[in-house]
Amino acid sequence: MNVISRDASNYSYVNARVRSRWALLLDADEYDTLTRMGPSEIARSLGESEYGPEIDALGSRHSGVDLVEHALNRNLARHFDDLLEWSQGTLYDLISRYLRKFDAWNVKTALRGVYSETDSGVVDDDFIRAGEFDEALLTTLEECGSVQAIVDALAETVFGDPLADALAEYEETGALVPLENAVDRTFYSTLLRGLNATTESGTREFVKFLQAEVDFRNIRNAFRLARSGASIDPSEYYIAGGRLFEATELASLVENRDELVARLRESRYSEQLGPALERLESADTLIGFEHALDTALLGYADHLSHVFPLSVCPVLAYVLAKEREVDNIRAIARGREVGLSGEEIEQELVML
Repeated sequence: MNVISRDASNYSYVNARVRSRWALLLDADEYDTLTRMGPSEIARSLGESEYGPEIDALGSRHSGVDLVEHALNRNLARHFDDLLEWSQGTLYDLISRYLRKFDAWNVKTALRGVYSETDSGVVDDDFIRAGEFDEALLTTLEECGSVQAIVDALAETVFGDPLADALAEYEETGALVPLENAVDRTFYSTLLRGLNATTESGTREFVKFLQAEVDFRNIRNAFRLARSGASIDPSEYYIAGGRLFEATELASLVENRDELVARLRESRYSEQLGPALERLESADTLIGFEHALDTALLGYADHLSHVFPLSVCPVLAYVLAKEREVDNIRAIARGREVGLSGEEIEQELVML
């Protein structure tokens, strides 16, 4: 989809509906309650919440953590389908573009399934049906028995050529990283194609939101590369379209972490990134920093939704917040299943 329609958009109506959905998101007290429950109790609690329809529909086939995970994915798809159902005109086009991120998710899910020899039924349950891939293509991906078969199945999609180009590196290294990176880069380049920050109102705010998301993705990749110490060309992991870095600039910053941190402290995201950078300086691993980085992106998305209240930004901020809620509930259920304490699980949660 490269053409943005110019007919009337219903921003006020959709954002009013989105505000009502924000009110349904779990708060800190509700998360705290879930961290003290076992997996079956979590499923029962979700069944009494707005996740109830999904828990009821899947309860006869799944239980415990499996039930929670499948219900979360189905609930996510339902909420995002609602966004499209409510929207019109340019707003509809922008939201549908953004939700193609779940096509990228599903490609990576299929690749990981083959790589780890996961049962095809489990792969299908992990698909999130909120993008543009139709059921026939998802079924094909689910049934693929090799990475090559997945690449072939996607040949006619935007992911086809980039995956084919990355296949040789995958075969050489045996790691999925080149393929997954090709998927991410393709998603963002396709999303931003033909758009820029000086286009008409509506699209302009959309581009600003995406530029921030790309910047945060590049920040994450930069610190992963800096921490790894491996002789990897950072440009291979650079995603074009942001405002914070150029590919050549990022390469030099990766080699000097102090300079990279200083650059971020002076950036447009300094307010949101402050806590994340503090965690980076005190942490032995990147995990805490990456969770704080996710929180910072949520904060910046929320900032944009207030700066541009009659735009697509509040909708996209909600999409991110809903994704994080699903990730949080999944982390709680998995953590409780393996016996983690509430305090340990809380370290894995991402909240504003």
